[in-house]
Amino acid sequence: MIKNLVRGTTALTLALSPLALPTAATAAPAAPAATAQVLNLADAVDLVPVADESRTGYTRDKFKHWNTGLDPADGCNTRAEVLQAEAVESPAVAAGCKLSGGLWVSYYDGQEVNDPAKLDIDHMVPLAEAWDSGASTWDAKRREAYANDQDAAASLVAVTARTNRQKADQDPSTWMPPHPDAQCRYIGEWTATKLRWGLTADQAEVDALKVYAEACETTVVHYTPAA
Repeated sequence: MIKNLVRGTTALTLALSPLALPTAATAAPAAPAATAQVLNLADAVDLVPVADESRTGYTRDKFKHWNTGLDPADGCNTRAEVLQAEAVESPAVAAGCKLSGGLWVSYYDGQEVNDPAKLDIDHMVPLAEAWDSGASTWDAKRREAYANDQDAAASLVAVTARTNRQKADQDPSTWMPPHPDAQCRYIGEWTATKLRWGLTADQAEVDALKVYAEACETTVVHYTPAA
């Protein structure tokens, strides 16, 4: 059930005569970079395609994570890199990318955490939900990219283990962050992630998103379509 709403190319063809030969290979044009999108929440929700979900064939190991992260040379995996990026006070980093100390604020519940072992890295749209919503048709490389997506700040978030495990694989029709002030941000980031990865939503999920969008009228959604 929905919890209380927030308060607040075309390619060119060159005709060559039978005797004409190219003097050098012509490089293919680079694919255009994806354009960042900025929308109000209600308009963004309207862009999410509605479709039934199916979990047939899902297993968590079909999404390889955590991989070597953005910088394979730093010895840290995606989880550790996200922890470092989201720290309010940076942790110490020892050999083998062992983190200690530091400070984080888990926005789902507003809790301060000073032990990285007590944090989970949550996939904003859980892996099982992503599978249900279109990732079942992806190849392994794309699923790995999804599971380790650090190119969008909303995709992965450091939160208390308790809230991450309460959320599990639920969508906003059945689970919302317990901190009321987090809910508009959460709905915006959930919607941004669905749009970034071209994922669908079932009817109950869309209905929930629309209800929250009415309350979160000042929330703005930022996303860039994934490559």
